[in-house]
Amino acid sequence: NTSANPLDRYRRQASFNWHKLQEYVYGGRDIVEFKHAVCKTLQSDPTFQYPTKELTRDEQQCSAMVKCMKLSEYRILSDEESDNIYKRRAFSEVVTMLDRNMSSKRYLHEMLFGCFALTELSHGSNVRCMRTTATYDPNAQEFIINTPDFEATKWWVGNLGKTATHTILFAQLYTADGKCHGLHTFVVPIRDPVSLCPYSGVIVGDIGKKLGQNGIDSGFLAFNDYRIPRENLLNRTGDVTPQGKYISSCKDPNKRLALTLPILSMGRILITDTALVNLKAVIITAIRYSAARCQFGPRSSGEVAIIEYQLQQWRLFPYLAAIYALNAFMNSFFEDYAYMEKISATDSQYDLQAMLAQEIHILSAASKPLSTWLARDAIQECREACGGHGYHEASRFGEIRNDHDPSCTYEGDNNILLQQTSNYLLTLLVLKSTRGITIRSPLGSVNFLNNAESVLNRKFKPATVDSCKDMKVILRTYEWLVTYLAKKSAERVQSGLGRNNDMFSARNGSQVYHCRPLAMAFIENRILQNFYEYINNAPDNGNVKAVLRKLFLLYGWWSLDKHLTVLLQGSYLKSGECVNLIHDTILSLCKELKCDAVRLVDVIAPSDFILNSVIASDNGQIYKNIYQKTMTTPGSMSRPDWYQVFLNKPNIRSKPLAKL
Repeated sequence: NTSANPLDRYRRQASFNWHKLQEYVYGGRDIVEFKHAVCKTLQSDPTFQYPTKELTRDEQQCSAMVKCMKLSEYRILSDEESDNIYKRRAFSEVVTMLDRNMSSKRYLHEMLFGCFALTELSHGSNVRCMRTTATYDPNAQEFIINTPDFEATKWWVGNLGKTATHTILFAQLYTADGKCHGLHTFVVPIRDPVSLCPYSGVIVGDIGKKLGQNGIDSGFLAFNDYRIPRENLLNRTGDVTPQGKYISSCKDPNKRLALTLPILSMGRILITDTALVNLKAVIITAIRYSAARCQFGPRSSGEVAIIEYQLQQWRLFPYLAAIYALNAFMNSFFEDYAYMEKISATDSQYDLQAMLAQEIHILSAASKPLSTWLARDAIQECREACGGHGYHEASRFGEIRNDHDPSCTYEGDNNILLQQTSNYLLTLLVLKSTRGITIRSPLGSVNFLNNAESVLNRKFKPATVDSCKDMKVILRTYEWLVTYLAKKSAERVQSGLGRNNDMFSARNGSQVYHCRPLAMAFIENRILQNFYEYINNAPDNGNVKAVLRKLFLLYGWWSLDKHLTVLLQGSYLKSGECVNLIHDTILSLCKELKCDAVRLVDVIAPSDFILNSVIASDNGQIYKNIYQKTMTTPGSMSRPDWYQVFLNKPNIRSKPLAKL
């Protein structure tokens, strides 16, 4: 029956009021209505229609710029509304799902057609070792910018290849006496804003085609005795007087660098949020498809929707739960960042500023790997869970996969970033054990480590599936896990240090089974802590809290399932029976969420136009949509232009092999 919506069967079985949950997730009915209005506005504008043919790389870049400029013509967010975290995130979600190239370019387009030049050809994650120089000339009161050799060329700079007229440049600041004062940021004009031709002394261009995101013109940049005014130094943490004296109210160079971290943290926070949007897009698609697609079933009743399969639920529902957990975390994280910006606007409390910036930094350094790897794995799992139809370009999995993939690398390689988080945690432990310094942080993400002894005395107590469905059991388990991994990682590093007295080698030899899982467990714990508070603040009506609890429990146990080896090694779990209990709990929660899954994706779904997948439409008509898409695709039933090649039959086996 092509007129019936196969998704409605599951919608009717939902255990909660999906409108109430939607309003809570998006921060109010007005934000939900705002999101719908943005979808409708973009759909009605011809500029944002999807291309009917495959675009060349140059056409993709042009399209992204045209859409970006058109978007700026709409007064979608006023200056006051831009401070509304919920409204800003709803807008970004719609724009990102519509066109990821346009979304990325939008942030840079609003910054004087600018870009952000940090990474160099030979250096990426090791920020301190960037080699571009800015040397102050007191006679001219200018900075002279130089690229010492080709390996110091700025590389992978988004928006730079063809269009950026200015850049925020990271360079080592030198005064006339030859002293280096470390990495600082400068506003540097690089192209004439009218002709787009580079200025003399600037070498700039495009690095070429990438695996994805080819609507973004990623570029390279080098300088040869290029001069900028002294005032172009961004001088919040350090300045140079007209006479050439370096001054800073923050005397500690490490703290000065820490105070520049927020600009890096914001990029990683945005990547985390974009990964969440990609995760939403693929899970909406896969769950709707699973509820509409029928295959094998009992002989007595015939085929059933594949969402009924335990394996399909286990493959998809944990990622659905992760969406809600990450969404709660991101709301809190954006508020934390806004608090940091407020504190940073003052010329005092530098210790608090540095501590807060460092905590935001290590949280963003861990949230980016977690979210981008989650989305990466979900994209592939969803593609496979949708079978052959998932492999069709019109399902959109391929586009999302290719555009998402660089998120695991840019703004810091994921594995390197995790080391920054674990290094921070281990430093806190060392300071406590050697100097008795209390472990505390402005946001409180690490405070539980102060109670290491009592935390490590805990044991897993649940004996039934029902007793595992207590959110506090998961929170207590995670505190034990992080504390145990921190203790073992510190011991491992100390052991390595004792052998060769080399901190780099000691930390390098402690990553795989110690520091890396420590950082991952730490950010998982933080996400669950935020999710727990989010659920406690949820409305009591409409069964909203109940369904959020199920999502919390599923995400929590599914995440802990990856740490079972450590839980057993540390004797937190008594035996394999505890493992079986955790697995039974995960499967039980998947079964409970089966009837809620379609409505849970309805809560976060944009319009069909924005989602743009033939197997994800709200009407559930996957076969009709696939058929119509195929029949209306230009050239789908025409003879190929190269048909003469087919007619020119080969003379089979008429050529001898080449002599060796």
